[in-house]
Amino acid sequence: MGKLSALLDLAQARSAGLGRPYQGDLLPPEAWQILQLAPGAKLVDVRTRAEWDWVGRVPGAVEIEWNQYPGNGRNPHFLAELQRQVDREALVLLLCRSGARSVAAAVAATAAGYNNCYNILEGFEGDRDAHSQRNTIGGWRRAGLPWYQG
Repeated sequence: MGKLSALLDLAQARSAGLGRPYQGDLLPPEAWQILQLAPGAKLVDVRTRAEWDWVGRVPGAVEIEWNQYPGNGRNPHFLAELQRQVDREALVLLLCRSGARSVAAAVAATAAGYNNCYNILEGFEGDRDAHSQRNTIGGWRRAGLPWYQG
């Protein structure tokens, strides 16, 4: 449990430094390590259906849109879907494209009683480079973590 505790402590310190109300902020490789070390942990991918289909998916992730596609409006059923698919006591790791929607999802989930929520910084695709392209700086895919197209 030492490595897991160290990763969670690092994430909590990072989150506290950012003034965020949920448990912590993880880099993608840290999130992957946690998923390996904590069998009950759940990765919740909050991107849109279009992003899952066209950009890629994380094997074993719980997929719940934060914003709906098409239209990009907020999914009014996000918390109900989360409660149906993820135990409140689970260690919850939230992922989006860049790490922004997952912050909002982590805040909402924490407010709804999920006390072990962690945001995955950089998201699935990472930050934009000087040419406004993603997948060149950071992110789940760039880190070489498991994903598939489809």
